[in-house]
Amino acid sequence: MLEIRPNCECCDRDIAPTDEAYICTFECTWCPGCVARFRDGACPNCGGNLERRPVRPAAALVSNPASTLRVVSPSCQERLTEV
Repeated sequence: MLEIRPNCECCDRDIAPTDEAYICTFECTWCPGCVARFRDGACPNCGGNLERRPVRPAAALVSNPASTLRVVSPSCQERLTEV
């Protein structure tokens, strides 16, 4: 089951379980604004492709809540392209 992490790993912006977010196969989680600035549109941690994170239905969140663990990648800002 996906963790549904609560923040963008690059900018640390809050991402609600129903917000648009992108993940790789390791569940690194990114907001759309940061993804738009990633070189090659790939995960800056593993280099893998990013897919839109599925939305867990509200009823399922009751028994399977989203994660509260915040993950931040300190080197992410270095890997962004200039806007």
